[in-house]
Amino acid sequence: MPKKIEAVVFDIGNVLIEWQPERFYKSIMSVAECEKMFETVDLHHMNDLVDRGANWKDTVYNTADEYPKYRDMIRLWHDSWLDMASPVIGQSVDIFQKLQANSVLVFALSNFGVQTFEFAETVYPFLNEFDQRYISGYLGEVKPEPRIYEILEQESGIAPHKLLFTDDRQENLSVAAARDWNVHLFDGPDGWIKRLNTEGLLE
Repeated sequence: MPKKIEAVVFDIGNVLIEWQPERFYKSIMSVAECEKMFETVDLHHMNDLVDRGANWKDTVYNTADEYPKYRDMIRLWHDSWLDMASPVIGQSVDIFQKLQANSVLVFALSNFGVQTFEFAETVYPFLNEFDQRYISGYLGEVKPEPRIYEILEQESGIAPHKLLFTDDRQENLSVAAARDWNVHLFDGPDGWIKRLNTEGLLE
């Protein structure tokens, strides 16, 4: 019998690569100072602009110039970005490669800037191995807005109920589920392996 699932869709941040800006900043400044900076500067909004396609360095440096007190620290969102986007979650990469070895299509659906993704590709070669990639910066659409899911459906030609999507954020999964995708909240590789085994995709 043909497998129900035709393609497995991976988020990247905190599924394949750890993405922990706050952890990075708390390693180089006091917890109180870090929390104050994040309260004062909407750094996640800044990052969202990059994910929507804005130039990475310009966006970060322009934001830094608006907050002289935190200028040097904010610039690190560009200059030390790799320290925030690491390490690789090795077991997840193994899962990804095992799926492909089993002839399962593997897609990426991720909020990621153009320049950050191009940089990440040079450090994490597996990012070049997806069968199809749907990256927000290139598309000008971000999760959890519906359009990016629609683009994946249209361009892949795979029916929603034949997609299985894992992401670490429930709001991203809820939109996919409402479109009839199969979804899994990623909270570590072990649970993800169990789900994929249930679907008969890793056997």
